[in-house]
Amino acid sequence: MPICENCNHQWSWKQTIKKTTTLNPAMTCPYCGEKQYQTQKSKGRIGMLTPIVLLPLIIQMFFDVPAVILLSLFPILFVLVLFLYPFLVKLSSKEKYIGEP
Repeated sequence: MPICENCNHQWSWKQTIKKTTTLNPAMTCPYCGEKQYQTQKSKGRIGMLTPIVLLPLIIQMFFDVPAVILLSLFPILFVLVLFLYPFLVKLSSKEKYIGEP
């Protein structure tokens, strides 16, 4: 779970999902009110996690699996990714862009 870099409080799973599903990159800490930003490394890890939802399509390309099984895998994998997502989020007090030191 993410930890605020300013007050060192750990966010809950629900708070993390709620704060990260907005279009605004700045997330206000629910404890101290300071703005926090997701790190680039964290965004990269999460980017590697999301293709897991598409795994049934790759399985279908190589194996003859019944459609019922494949369709049931989509929601299961989606819930798995949604569950793991907050554990991969890391926060920073400063917004950094790709290529910045």
